[in-house]
Amino acid sequence: MNIEISEVANLPSRFGTFKIQTFKEGPKEHLVIFKEPLSAEPVVRIHSECLTGDAIGSLKCDCRDQLEASLACIEKEGGMVIYLRQEGRNIGLLNKVNAYALQDKGFDTVEANHQLGFEADERTYEVVETILKHFNITAIQLLTNNPKKLQGLKNITITKRLPIIILSNPHNKGYLKVKQEQMGHLL
Repeated sequence: MNIEISEVANLPSRFGTFKIQTFKEGPKEHLVIFKEPLSAEPVVRIHSECLTGDAIGSLKCDCRDQLEASLACIEKEGGMVIYLRQEGRNIGLLNKVNAYALQDKGFDTVEANHQLGFEADERTYEVVETILKHFNITAIQLLTNNPKKLQGLKNITITKRLPIIILSNPHNKGYLKVKQEQMGHLL
């Protein structure tokens, strides 16, 4: 895997002061946000990009809440957030908006993806192993509700799975139910 790696820079934020580094994989530029020193088994959140949630504050998902909880945890406990450029479970922003339109017509998130010709979740996690290897990390405490992330990290030891419990709202209650019942997420 050919990866271009940036320098490390400081990032003061409303969650704390972090270090950041970018890992460019083809056209995708993934961001690592971390707090030093990194322990032998750091807390790690693998977070896939969600422009509508992370940046705009959409109430249709729990992405921003999970990202903010993860950054607060990393500030307190140390570790890293690996921000993957895999918008819309890796179907891209255009298809994500098309999936939203189908959801507006009554399809759930999995059905909408299937209507567009995609799997329920198209994300992959190979680049995460490359990123962790760069930091000489072989074991992590994984901050996730998603069982696919556990399966996707084949060469990393996961010593603990830490769920992120987020309260639902009237706009994402059905979305979270589908994630739990059809995709096996902890909630």
